[in-house]
Amino acid sequence: MAMATFFISFLFASLLGSAKAQFIEYNTTQRIVPGKVNVHLVPHSHDDVGWLKTVDQYYVGANNSIRGACVQNVLDSVISSLFEDKNRKFIYVEMAFFQRWWRQQSKAMKLKVKELVNSGQLEFINGGMCMHDEATPHYIDLIDQTTLGHKFIKDEFGQIPRVGWQIDPFGHSAVQAYLLGAELGFDSLFFARIDYQDRAKRLKDKTLEVVWRGSKSLGSSSQIFTGIFPRHYDPPDGFTFEINDVSPPIQDDILLFDYNVQERVNDFVAAALAQANVTRTNHIMWTMGTDFRYQYANSWFRQMDKFIHYVNKDGRVNALYSTPSVYTDAKYAADEKWPLKIDDFFPYADHPNAYWTGYFTSRPGLKGYVRAMSGYYLAARQLEYLKGRNNSGPNTDALADALAIAQHHDAVSGTERQHVAADYALRISLGYEEAEKLVSASLSYLTQSGSSPGQGKITSKFQQCPLLNISYCPPSEDILSDGQSLVVVVYNPLGWKREEVVRIPVSTKRITVLDSSGKEIEAQILPLSNATLSLRKYYVKAYLGRSLGETPKYWLAFSVSVPSIGFSTYIVSTSKQIGPSSAVSSVYTSRGGTGNTIEIGQGSLKLIYSAKEGKLTRYVNSRSLVTAAAEQSYSYYTGNDGTDKDPQASGAYVFRPNGTFPIKSEIQAPFTVVQGPLLDEVHQTFNPWVSQITRVYTGKEHAEVEFTIGPIPVDDGIGKEVITQITTSMKTNKTFYTDSNGRDFIKRIRDFRTDWELQVNQPVAGNYYPVNLAIYIQDSSTELSVLVDRSVAGTSLVDGQIELMLHRIIYIVKISKVVLPFFYRRLLHDDSRGVGEVLNETVCVLEKCEGLTIQGKYYLRIDHLGEGAKWRRTAGQEIYSPLLLAFAEQDGNEWINSHVSTFSGFDASYALPENIAVITLQELEDGKVLLRLAHLFETGEDKDYSLLTTVELKKLFPNKKISKVIEMSLSANQERAEMEKKRLVWKVEGSSEESKVVRGGPVDPEELLVELAPMEIRTFLVNFDYLHIFGS
Repeated sequence: MAMATFFISFLFASLLGSAKAQFIEYNTTQRIVPGKVNVHLVPHSHDDVGWLKTVDQYYVGANNSIRGACVQNVLDSVISSLFEDKNRKFIYVEMAFFQRWWRQQSKAMKLKVKELVNSGQLEFINGGMCMHDEATPHYIDLIDQTTLGHKFIKDEFGQIPRVGWQIDPFGHSAVQAYLLGAELGFDSLFFARIDYQDRAKRLKDKTLEVVWRGSKSLGSSSQIFTGIFPRHYDPPDGFTFEINDVSPPIQDDILLFDYNVQERVNDFVAAALAQANVTRTNHIMWTMGTDFRYQYANSWFRQMDKFIHYVNKDGRVNALYSTPSVYTDAKYAADEKWPLKIDDFFPYADHPNAYWTGYFTSRPGLKGYVRAMSGYYLAARQLEYLKGRNNSGPNTDALADALAIAQHHDAVSGTERQHVAADYALRISLGYEEAEKLVSASLSYLTQSGSSPGQGKITSKFQQCPLLNISYCPPSEDILSDGQSLVVVVYNPLGWKREEVVRIPVSTKRITVLDSSGKEIEAQILPLSNATLSLRKYYVKAYLGRSLGETPKYWLAFSVSVPSIGFSTYIVSTSKQIGPSSAVSSVYTSRGGTGNTIEIGQGSLKLIYSAKEGKLTRYVNSRSLVTAAAEQSYSYYTGNDGTDKDPQASGAYVFRPNGTFPIKSEIQAPFTVVQGPLLDEVHQTFNPWVSQITRVYTGKEHAEVEFTIGPIPVDDGIGKEVITQITTSMKTNKTFYTDSNGRDFIKRIRDFRTDWELQVNQPVAGNYYPVNLAIYIQDSSTELSVLVDRSVAGTSLVDGQIELMLHRIIYIVKISKVVLPFFYRRLLHDDSRGVGEVLNETVCVLEKCEGLTIQGKYYLRIDHLGEGAKWRRTAGQEIYSPLLLAFAEQDGNEWINSHVSTFSGFDASYALPENIAVITLQELEDGKVLLRLAHLFETGEDKDYSLLTTVELKKLFPNKKISKVIEMSLSANQERAEMEKKRLVWKVEGSSEESKVVRGGPVDPEELLVELAPMEIRTFLVNFDYLHIFGS
């Protein structure tokens, strides 16, 4: 044996002695080869725009004790490696990072990088500021953040992204497919995460690549080729080559030990053929990268160079540098028929007890803040346009950037660490401060008197109340307390007239309100609830760092009527006595009776409560003649901390309940009824940390429920996920409907999936879906709709019932004995999905911290079958775009006579139909105006509103001469006509029959009429001969 070993060693030494080290020129020129399996190597780095670290910490490589990640290094290193070989390729996705890097480059470097882009070596994929979440954002936010990124790419590089790359979001929405895919001009969409049961079936059936029709209304006109990766968005096992990775590199120097070229080629071929066996056509994609890779790019490219060289010399398969665009073209050229996919890919589970449905609600405060600021951003851009853009003054840019990165799939989703969530909120706050100045300046300009608004000298200074949601509004409190009159300008961002009731806090009951004509109008004084006062006291101190003096005692409510894209003005004054048109609400406290009922509502809608139990019992609409038994309650799920069999716990991503418990008062608590001419309220306290106010407005036919939840107690060491349930006797046959990012509604059936036979492991979490606009149920005669003010998780686990998750704290403490009998350890659990931090939000004042309290709203209504859509769509748009209030002090008594008190940006005789919304009205840097119009209804959703509708552009822009209107793609980076010419038409399996798809026709340059078909969004660039309304 010793002799044999000696002989082998001698022979190897002899071989080494005769060999010569030499330079190897790797052949990386390979392109597609027909008839072979083509392995498209797509180098990429998935760079989260915030997650464990903030966006800027990730960029510069700070806070590396959390994670060693530096995106600046990634881009520096990748660009250098691309310069070394013109055949190498790389794709980049997150423009928030690339924009930061680009600003720091020299002119010479920028020219070189532009050459890489123009040659196709560096390709921008997706192209938004971030890789947005698909469950929790509103569709307008998705459009805005994508537009911002696409504008940067077009302005700097003249390029138009053509592929969607949503590889990491935790489930995928129908809106992503048709709106943020096909309507952008994308030819394909790729992602990784789908349900583990769905993936298993698709692998077996070779249906990982499909044609996805996300919209019933737009059908094949907005379908997109969609590819799902066979495993994750990283390479096959054994082919990751970051500097610290463990995959064996190709060792091809014969003078060194461990020469392994053939072994590694065999590994490559085996992995390629395995993937080819689950993929149609002879083209497969390897995603060569994962999170924050290529910090030392040469370690990847060196190995890929070698694999391409040696695999192609071997000849069994063909390897090449590629991009998703090249791969898409190859798939299209194969002329294959593809399976058809409809609806969406929610919910997502990666194993039997791990449904990623908790994040639909996680961090509800941040979700609410993002939604509120999104609506504010829409209104601010309108006002900036109405005044005229001024590049040297305040603008909306900072708010645009902050909201864009907040759509990231670890931002508004609520799945980031606490300090990162605080960073997102801070950025939005700073953006709001700048936009607030713009809004105030615009309203000052527009309210000045003269021959037309804006002609006079700007003297009015408007204030706004960003903390009005916690009843803090210094203008309404201070000005009225000093005996001055308060000017309230109410701006309406929607394209139709609105009549609503607004509320502001005041310190006196002696109030008079005048409208824009100087006529006294009806007003109502209501008491502030104890929960509201408590919230105000603690949170104002937490936010502003100071204690407040006198606390207002009342809400002042008054009716307003506001024209489309315009404002009305109201004067609020104190008087020696209560004004003749101002009513002090009557207040009645029920302490439990003998079975009597209490009725609230002064208009068509009546809610009937049991006086004895303090519960809602019936819903009655005297106009529509709808009457229904209805109840509403609260409960909570306890968070599961795992079992010996399966350690999966609840966390920021995963919802795994461990039982449900009703929230009931320990003693029969009284509830308070407040009644008046404008609205009635019912104040209820269920326990020390759950209370609500239910409002019924005289002129409305829905109920508004304002809930206050928190601080959720965790002294028992158990996480709690708080839900509300609205229960009726409707027979709904396991069926309910939820929206897709605020657009199309998708039919859901309990314990059922369209694409595979579901094995039910989590009957609660597995039936939760994201709700951004509404959830509804229906039977043969009625439908119950619930609208929300932010993203929440929703379901219907029982026929006739809707359930919403409103707040969650995952603070699971496992107490376990160890060696010492009286020694215990506390283990805080998260769900083991990478964030590594328990979901336990707190708010601190000085040294005291308590759990986050959430105040939010949902809205409910019951209609006859087929009549609920109009309310869902119009009220949903009004919730997204609330009336904007601005306040000023009246100088003397002449405001109405000395200022423009009412104004509309439209022709005075015109308003949009209530099925059309202006979702973008923005003046760009070059003076053009970006206009987006959205049809709010689906095909067949409403007999009156699901119709082709016409908008008169001339009346949207009075006092202006439109010189040119160009229809653009959704992100406004290419002309729509050119986009349609380039669109790839994919073949689908089975019958190609579908209902005729209706689309609006071209815009005649003389008539300037825009047609919108159901669910259609049309984007235009509008040029004027004279840009500004008032000729500034």
